[in-house]
Amino acid sequence: MRRLSRLLVLILLCALVAPAFAATPKVGEVAPAFRLQDQNGHWRAPADFRGHWLVMYFYPKDFTPGCTTEVCTFRDDIAKLRKAGAEVVGVSLDDVKSHAEFAAKYHVPFPLLADADRKVAASYGVLTEHLGMHYAKRTTFLIDPRGRIAKVYVDVDPEKNSAQVMSDLAKLKAAP
Repeated sequence: MRRLSRLLVLILLCALVAPAFAATPKVGEVAPAFRLQDQNGHWRAPADFRGHWLVMYFYPKDFTPGCTTEVCTFRDDIAKLRKAGAEVVGVSLDDVKSHAEFAAKYHVPFPLLADADRKVAASYGVLTEHLGMHYAKRTTFLIDPRGRIAKVYVDVDPEKNSAQVMSDLAKLKAAP
């Protein structure tokens, strides 16, 4: 009995001190709301993208090799994505200043959103922690023009993510 009591206390303590990570939204669900600043200090929210498909990709850290590859791939494909009716935003836990430097260095033509308080990453179920450091897992959400999740990409390959999104976007738009 004593062992069971200790176990219950330990479980309760863990639940109280552990961060509240939400589940990843599922296809068909309304995308979680957000209000974040981009690299230019402008506030962005879902209403800014209504009527368009939205590619919302989360990435761990500005200036790291995989994240640089991913941002440059989306940058290089931005004209095709926009022609298909999609807008792109990148989201990480980095601050506005870091995003501004990252965007300037790599000529990023779309918003990089600063989720420094980690709330949006948590609401999308992509906030993670390793060795005391928090970051957003590399995950992409394709959100339809009505604000619903149309596709979720986990364990994203930074080189292939943009091409996957474009392919799926064409299929989703062609579906009845």
